[in-house]
Amino acid sequence: MGLEDQNGVPHHGSIWKKAKFGENTIIGNLDTGVWPESPSFSDEGFGPIPSKWRGTCQLDTKDKVRCNRKLIGARYFNKGYLESARLNNSTIPPEVLVSPRDQDGHGSHTLSTAGGIYVPGANVFGHGNGTAKGGSPKARVAAYKVCWPSFGSTEGGCTTADIMAAFDAAISDGVDVLSLSIGGDSVEFFEDGIAIGSFHAAKHGIVVVCSAGNSGPARGTVTNVAPWILTVGASTIDREFTSYLSFGKGKHLKGKSLSSRSLPSSKFYPVISGANANAATALPEDSLLCLNGTLDPKKVKGKILVCLRGQNGRTEKAHIATLAGAVGMVLVNDEESGDDLMADPYVLPATHLTYTDGKRVFEYLNSTKNPFGHVTPVKTVEGTKPAPFMASFSSRGPGTIEPSILKPDITAPGVDIIAAYTGAALPTDSDLDKRRPLYITESGTSMSCPHVSGIVGLLKTLYPSWSPAAIKSAILTTARRRDNKRESILDSTKVSATPLDYGAGHVNPNRAANPGLVYDLTTDDYLNFLCARGYNASLLKIFSDKPHKCSNTSSIIADLNYPTIAVPDLQDKPITISRRVKNVGTPGTYVAYVRAPAGVSVSVQPSRLNFKSIGEEKEFKVTLKADGKVRNPDYVFGELKWSDGKHTVRSPIAVMRH
Repeated sequence: MGLEDQNGVPHHGSIWKKAKFGENTIIGNLDTGVWPESPSFSDEGFGPIPSKWRGTCQLDTKDKVRCNRKLIGARYFNKGYLESARLNNSTIPPEVLVSPRDQDGHGSHTLSTAGGIYVPGANVFGHGNGTAKGGSPKARVAAYKVCWPSFGSTEGGCTTADIMAAFDAAISDGVDVLSLSIGGDSVEFFEDGIAIGSFHAAKHGIVVVCSAGNSGPARGTVTNVAPWILTVGASTIDREFTSYLSFGKGKHLKGKSLSSRSLPSSKFYPVISGANANAATALPEDSLLCLNGTLDPKKVKGKILVCLRGQNGRTEKAHIATLAGAVGMVLVNDEESGDDLMADPYVLPATHLTYTDGKRVFEYLNSTKNPFGHVTPVKTVEGTKPAPFMASFSSRGPGTIEPSILKPDITAPGVDIIAAYTGAALPTDSDLDKRRPLYITESGTSMSCPHVSGIVGLLKTLYPSWSPAAIKSAILTTARRRDNKRESILDSTKVSATPLDYGAGHVNPNRAANPGLVYDLTTDDYLNFLCARGYNASLLKIFSDKPHKCSNTSSIIADLNYPTIAVPDLQDKPITISRRVKNVGTPGTYVAYVRAPAGVSVSVQPSRLNFKSIGEEKEFKVTLKADGKVRNPDYVFGELKWSDGKHTVRSPIAVMRH
């Protein structure tokens, strides 16, 4: 992220220094609650709680959750959850903690990523040892528990009623940033509780950051797509937890793992495929997946078991392998998972291999009478290349509700992220697991979202008067699209990623502190956008507490002053869209540079913008014209760049030609 050097010391130009580490910004988190005793939420060295804070620490439960000058708020919302239980003729069992306390670990992980303090010596079973810290380490944080566990026939999760109640509370409490690592299927904005709640938050100057979803790599899977939300995809970092499978004559395959146990060095064990270890009543295709009850312990005992990814959880396979007597496990990807690897805290020595490497393992097993192998201990490897690349699970654009808004907006670190955990849950679902780590790795857009929330906290500290749209623009227009090899960011299949994968690119916090120009938006702009989508007065009432008269000039959805450009239906007739930029840097002249999408001509008028003062706004128009006919309609990509020689203000262009 470029915030600190190899020794963990912030660089001279680091936004951490400029923004005083997010001092006194308040970050709220809607999730599974918080584990207040985690070292990440200690208030050592913090002064009085900011006077703007109007929130509370809910103490009406047996399970006391004590707040402090760091964790300044903790509340829970469960009326929707209770109603769901009532409809199932159920009552919430006593093991479900009806309090802000985090029983799952997800909420503590995300909140500490956004605003946890510096904690030296954080690690996961001795791996990845270093100093844990959030994006805004000196911010104050507040937990809003809206997500609950399943029990009996009652499905857990986060109900719309509880989410909207938490939004109301957070707005009233005085938060500056709201982080939501939650989401559901994309629905029209007036039916979407997160879209409605975040609109009201944005009206009050609160920046709302949401995860894009984990349904990739298929297109059109991105969620939380409202234009007033900052939507975050997930990509890798340059650290891996590696463990090798050694087999045959000097063959070694690199995998990923966070096993806390290891095999005796240099001792090789028999290796067996799950398909050949099936119980008498089980099909080989089921035992290959290492499903519960499919393995024969007599065949497995004392061996390294090879399991195929799919159907049940990765750590659940390890649990089943352990119960069957395996000394180790090799998890191999199915074709759909490809190169997507996770470092999981397995209960036995194990490693996770790609689909291609898995095929090599099966070839060896099928061609060798007595196959032997060894799983090496886990090592932390830093500086891996290429990084970042897009995680295959990260949900992709275009947004299905309104493809004229490019989503996701941005990508950020979301794979094998170390952050705080709960003391109420095991790191795996295995009852053999007796470990109680303070920190754990998690992967998902749930992890990338709070990275951006923490960066938003820094920008809020730096520029308290900036609107949520201006802060979003600063993050998007300064994003990078190159990896640590200085080549285009790739996806997990090693082909170039596109703005449908990463939006504007990978977040670049130091540059976001000095964007030069921003694309700003007001509440009225968003209401006019809804007007252009055909919303009538009764639907607009859901978003606006006062009547809004739809402007006659607001009929073009593409004219919403968004920092990216998406044209999902370019046909024979040229399309002209309007944008306006505000100078937030020094006076100067910006010149437009265009890299046009293939088969599209792009012109910008005017192509020079001269700013004489801070806060001055200038409008320009972008005309896109298709060059000839297209045989295979698909998205093509380009870029509009404004530069004054000191600042570079980039907007990706995504065009679907018909």
